[in-house]
Amino acid sequence: MADETLLVILLGGLHLLGFACAAVLLLPFLREDPLPSWSQPGEDEDGGGGNDRLGPLVPNGPGGGGIPLPDAVPARVRLRERGRLADLLPPTERRPAHAPAPVRTPQRADH
Repeated sequence: MADETLLVILLGGLHLLGFACAAVLLLPFLREDPLPSWSQPGEDEDGGGGNDRLGPLVPNGPGGGGIPLPDAVPARVRLRERGRLADLLPPTERRPAHAPAPVRTPQRADH
């Protein structure tokens, strides 16, 4: 066989393999039942009434812990009045100034 014929057969086989894989992946979607039509919960065929009240609400978040939380630490400053946060916080401690460096006098080299 010529190289061109082998290349055409190889590419055709790869395309057929790709189509077969796509068909296998799409088969479950084709077999699935269609979606039911939307209806209000509690509605019957005869048009009877339903309950329009909501059921008991269940909290979604984690439970327990109580208030205040055991690991909670209160803030150092509470901003209840007008003012700046910098005015309410104590000033930061600064490093002490260094002592002046000793003055060195050049030494004479005597020969």
